[in-house]
Amino acid sequence: MWWRFIKAVKQRQHRVAPTTWVAAIAAVVYTFAPIDLIPEIVLGPLGFVDDISLWGIFAVLFAREQHRWLTSLERK
Repeated sequence: MWWRFIKAVKQRQHRVAPTTWVAAIAAVVYTFAPIDLIPEIVLGPLGFVDDISLWGIFAVLFAREQHRWLTSLERK
């Protein structure tokens, strides 16, 4: 199901909300950026909380987009 959704986005059959794009880009950039709000070096495993929370927000928005896509398929 996920692959069909990604294929629909790629073929422009479904338009993804701008907030989802922003969250996706922010998650990738923040994960690989050398600057971190909660550094892992200082706080150890607790430093991953900000990274994981940003990816969690993206996962929720991605699931919302998939739900919107499925709803639009049911209407057709």
